[in-house]
Amino acid sequence: MSNVNKITEVFDPAADGRASRWEAHRTARHEELLRLARKAVHQLGPQVSIQEIANHAKTSKPVYYRYFGDKEGLRQALGAMVITDFRQRVIAAGLAKQDEASALHAMVTAYLELAANSPNLYFFVTAVPRDATAGAPAGGDDASGALNDFFEEITSLIAQRLTSLPAAAGATAISLWPRAALGMVRAAGEQWLRQPGSPDKPSLAALADELTSWLIYGIAATR
Repeated sequence: MSNVNKITEVFDPAADGRASRWEAHRTARHEELLRLARKAVHQLGPQVSIQEIANHAKTSKPVYYRYFGDKEGLRQALGAMVITDFRQRVIAAGLAKQDEASALHAMVTAYLELAANSPNLYFFVTAVPRDATAGAPAGGDDASGALNDFFEEITSLIAQRLTSLPAAAGATAISLWPRAALGMVRAAGEQWLRQPGSPDKPSLAALADELTSWLIYGIAATR
């Protein structure tokens, strides 16, 4: 066999091109299935099944299993997509403000707005997996992947920007405050999302104002 034939066997441009096209097809199909799943969860609710998602997407359940493995795999992939939106909006809101109090208020408002845009989607991607260990801390610390990365990033940003608040001066456990603040905002926001509409339910703006006030000055400062 000639050296030319040996080289052709090692590198076949046609085969390499087919592999690239197939990979591009799989990537495009993966993104399309995620977008369709996002719409299905938004419309059908956080308890939607893989079969219901497949029906909504006008495809078969095995297709979703082939691309995502199982419902938890789909939840994590969809979570990565949704949490990317959260990360960009919430962090940008905090960085856009000069003073710490305004930054905190902007971040709380952005978080609530994104969750309120689709409570079904929010609760789907933040759900704790069924096989999570018992006794997990409140606030979803068992949530994996992009969600946990998002919480860590927000915690770090709060620590950098907000521990210089006058109300924090002299606090001996100040290193615990950023994660505690995030936990309170998340817990209050989720309870608010689940509340049925009524005259007693605060508006998003009112809730953001009060949560920020609680975090900076404490509950005693609320009029």
